[in-house]
Amino acid sequence: MSRYRRLRVPGATYFFTVTLEQRGSAMLTAEIAALRSAYAATVAEMPVLSDAFVVLPDHLYAVWTLPDGDSDFPERWRKIKHRFTRAVNNKVGRHAHPTRSASKLRKREAGLWQRRYWEHLIRDDADYRAHVAYCWGNPVKHGLVSRAVEWPYSSIHRDIRLGRVDPEWCGRFAEGQFGEPS
Repeated sequence: MSRYRRLRVPGATYFFTVTLEQRGSAMLTAEIAALRSAYAATVAEMPVLSDAFVVLPDHLYAVWTLPDGDSDFPERWRKIKHRFTRAVNNKVGRHAHPTRSASKLRKREAGLWQRRYWEHLIRDDADYRAHVAYCWGNPVKHGLVSRAVEWPYSSIHRDIRLGRVDPEWCGRFAEGQFGEPS
């Protein structure tokens, strides 16, 4: 069995891609209240600065800065995924995820989320700006809206309210590797 190792740097900033097991699902946006609740409960216990966040139908992207001395992003994602899964299972029933593998059944996993997620340690200011822009612009990239501000499940709205970004932002996508590798 391979052991996956994550680079964990206390107080660092990371970009994450977290994906549902069933690609093409609309569960995250259909159950956005449950996701928001799971997120809020988790960050109340384990604070994090959410620099950027966008929820798409079957995956999400986030840029987080962890508190000084803290590198435990895996536990935060575990709690968010667990809380969301419990909320959704309580609503739609435990057998709503028929694609569970034998391995997931053995380990008592609901099968809603992909086991792993992708993280990237932000290297510098340019890397940070590129990943925040990637989050904001991703609904446009996927053809869900024509302008980033039209997507309701994005931190771009918070940043517009705070004067951090122009309301008409239509940033260019930086070339490079973002999100989960194909």
